[in-house]
Amino acid sequence: MKTARNIAIILALAAIVALAPGGLTARNTVSNLLTVIFVGGLGFFAYRMYMENRVRLFDLPDNHRLIAYASAGTLAFALIATQRMWSSSGPWILIWFALLAAAAYGFSVVVRAYREY
Repeated sequence: MKTARNIAIILALAAIVALAPGGLTARNTVSNLLTVIFVGGLGFFAYRMYMENRVRLFDLPDNHRLIAYASAGTLAFALIATQRMWSSSGPWILIWFALLAAAAYGFSVVVRAYREY
């Protein structure tokens, strides 16, 4: 019964936002705010992971460190360009998948090499 009540509250709020004048603007504002909070959280998480593991990164050989940083840059570029690449037609979607695959492969090469030591 409690779950049904919570779902009804969410549906009522969604109806108010959809039907009220200026509701679309409010929805976009809340969506943008949540996106900024989420991206900020991801950035803070990446910063913390870097600070906790930077000695391990500096212990890697230069070529593996280059691969790790290039993979991180490729992943960041692909995620930033997701909307533009997916709204385009044709090969851009395949290029997006190729960028993600290249970043994943680069990270796997670095992790595999790190575990061999």
